[in-house]
Amino acid sequence: MGSLGSDVGPSYIVNPLNPEEFRRQGHMVIDFLADYYKNVENYPVLSQVEHGYLEKLLPKSAPEIPETIETILNDIEKHIIPGITHWQSPNYFAYFPSSGSIAGFLGEVLSTGFNVVGFNWISSPAATELESIVMDWLGKMLELPRSFLFSGTGGGVIQGTTCEAILCTITAARDEMLSKVGRKNIGKLVVYGSDQTHSALAKAAKIAGIEPNNVRAIKTRKSSSFELSPESLRIAARLDTEAGLIPFFLCATVGTTSTTAVDPIRPLCEVAKEHGMWVHVDGAYAGSACICPEFRHFIDGIENANSFSFNAHKWFFTTLDCCCLWVKDPSALIKSLSTSPEYLNNKASESKQVVDYKDWQIALSRRFRAMKLWLVLRSYGVPNLRNFLRSHVKMAKLFQHLVECDQRFEVVVPRNFAMVCFRVLPTALEKKQNGFDRSDYQTRHLDEENANEFNRKLLESLNASGEVYMTHTVVEGIYVIRFAVGASLTEDKHVIKAWKVVQETADAILTTMNNT
Repeated sequence: MGSLGSDVGPSYIVNPLNPEEFRRQGHMVIDFLADYYKNVENYPVLSQVEHGYLEKLLPKSAPEIPETIETILNDIEKHIIPGITHWQSPNYFAYFPSSGSIAGFLGEVLSTGFNVVGFNWISSPAATELESIVMDWLGKMLELPRSFLFSGTGGGVIQGTTCEAILCTITAARDEMLSKVGRKNIGKLVVYGSDQTHSALAKAAKIAGIEPNNVRAIKTRKSSSFELSPESLRIAARLDTEAGLIPFFLCATVGTTSTTAVDPIRPLCEVAKEHGMWVHVDGAYAGSACICPEFRHFIDGIENANSFSFNAHKWFFTTLDCCCLWVKDPSALIKSLSTSPEYLNNKASESKQVVDYKDWQIALSRRFRAMKLWLVLRSYGVPNLRNFLRSHVKMAKLFQHLVECDQRFEVVVPRNFAMVCFRVLPTALEKKQNGFDRSDYQTRHLDEENANEFNRKLLESLNASGEVYMTHTVVEGIYVIRFAVGASLTEDKHVIKAWKVVQETADAILTTMNNT
């Protein structure tokens, strides 16, 4: 063993991977986390700390003398947990869920424990082959066509996030189009999405060298539930073509971030085909629900797309990070993303009979993510996974019913999955004014502004209470509170409690307003 330095005495030299010490400390960490999950609903959901709090609590430099796991866990309890926003809390309804599970957690432990770097087949054959098998399993659960599966002509890969999946596909689509029109025309390439498409699209386009002015965010409307209109896409693509530009990539979404809107895949693919566009379907949040027969229709037409992805780490009980991406033509990814330095050459890769996942992603190194997804699928089985998802949808329906029973509130857009978009109505804020014409445009505009401000204050108060955590969006100028069910520990009682907190907080703000 090499020297650790003259300033470190022999008493401090320990094997950092001693099996018995690993067993002892591992048990302690598991017990610590089990207690955390048991008590997580007692913590304020949204962290209540102020910026810079941790710097005041921790030393200015790393320790010279090793510290015990007992000391470290005690510091986590005292200093780290207060600064955590508790995504696994049953009272967490913000953003989209990051649903955990025992199987997902233990799969992550196994993956981390093996600590393989599976960039190509030979570097760890099991990591590659398990990923290919699991992606086909999941693809069959979604009833994806064989053209997306290894058992057909396509294939699947586990990326870290949707941002990576979109970047990989937009890069492949870019190179495929440039091979036809010439690389000098990269400045003419145009990307399409809607004004509800995730910002990952614009970011990926920027990284891929697409002109920022050539990223189209096509306007959607509340009257059509914020879905991307095929006719609007057709008009936008036609105008760009007439201007000498080249449409090449469309990102359709199943379950948008703001409102879980669903873009109509089949007719959008028909428009895209007219211009030779690559179509990527982003199902980051809602794609998992499509394993349920009653939700499968949301991806009807997927057979006409080029790629599809969803995040198993959002609403599929698999810990971060785990984005599942399927492509019809893996060679398109490989042409754009492959590298073959001498030090990675080997007979297996040269045979072209194996998958080298380094050529399906941006980075070279990659984690053994398939392990946790495999454990989730095996530990729960398809019927139970469907029922877990259905239970969250059922709880969202319960919350929706509670909102609709209070005339001061409204559900702003139709609920598609397990998220409810709601707000306090402007009419709930009106004071009786004799002879006042409420139909006047300026008055109605002012009412909407007041309602937006009220709902903003309502959300701030809700989150400051620590009892629940929700987030917001703004659509067509309307400030909306998003209530997303999906935490694994959430039950009906937590949904009912959340609604009670909403009503009580709204009552308190209204009372204060009426007394001023």
